Amino acid sequence: MDYIGMIIQGAVQGLTEFLPVSSSGHLSVVQHFMNIGEESLITSVVLHLGTLLAVFIAFFPTIWAMIKEFFLTIRDICTGKFSWKNMNAPRRMMFMVIISTLMLVPVYFFKDFFTSFEGDGDIIFEGLAFIFTAVLLFMSDKCVKGSKTGEKMQVGDALAIGAMQCVALFPGVSRSGSTTATGMFCGLTRETALTFSFILGIPAILGGSVLEIGDAVNTSAELDWVGLGIGFIVAAAVGLLSIFLVKLLIKKDMFRIFGVYTALLGLGCIGVGIYELVTGSHFVVVF
Repeated sequence: MDYIGMIIQGAVQGLTEFLPVSSSGHLSVVQHFMNIGEESLITSVVLHLGTLLAVFIAFFPTIWAMIKEFFLTIRDICTGKFSWKNMNAPRRMMFMVIISTLMLVPVYFFKDFFTSFEGDGDIIFEGLAFIFTAVLLFMSDKCVKGSKTGEKMQVGDALAIGAMQCVALFPGVSRSGSTTATGMFCGLTRETALTFSFILGIPAILGGSVLEIGDAVNTSAELDWVGLGIGFIVAAAVGLLSIFLVKLLIKKDMFRIFGVYTALLGLGCIGVGIYELVTGSHFVVVF
């Protein structure tokens, strides 16, 4: 694992985790062309934790407000003052994040099915998933602008977004893009849908990383902790920049740009994948 390769992977993860283009799909494709094998799992875990740090930094006020509401909710329940109808925005969003996250629990028993497409030596599936992401982005760009903010979110909205987050476990389906698009389809404002999507990623990324750490450390690959540290820092820094970029672009209704990009990328991956299957050769980029 060379340091240039880790910097590239960290930059790709940080940029694509929040842009609606699928970080897992891009990381899988990059690792495919770099011919990364057993160490790809621990690398993916560390890079995802780097982007998790970026979310905490960028949305700290909102996240802190939700954390405080969690404990205030416990107090209100114990004192009989809790009211579902009269919740403020942070408290309601906290409950909606919990509901959406619970949708992932049954999927845990099938996690090997989703992860099997990463590092399988074939990028045709990733190509098809990129095209699926492109369709969602085109549709979200054309949908009517919603007016619902955090305090008006409903359980149905959380269930729909949570279901799409499960689909986004496939490499090539953008988690941020698909959940933000679904939020728009549910009538949320673009800013609310984006904020909810990013915060929703915290338990998903953290939970997924914890579950994969055990498998990752048990691989026979030799770990380069300096390289992993570099990847973590790069992923966090680039991730922070990409968050502010996507905030700017969503206000300008420019998701279709990412739709064009993921569609072209998907077609390219399918083309390369078919070529590799037919010829038996494998594209490898060496640094």
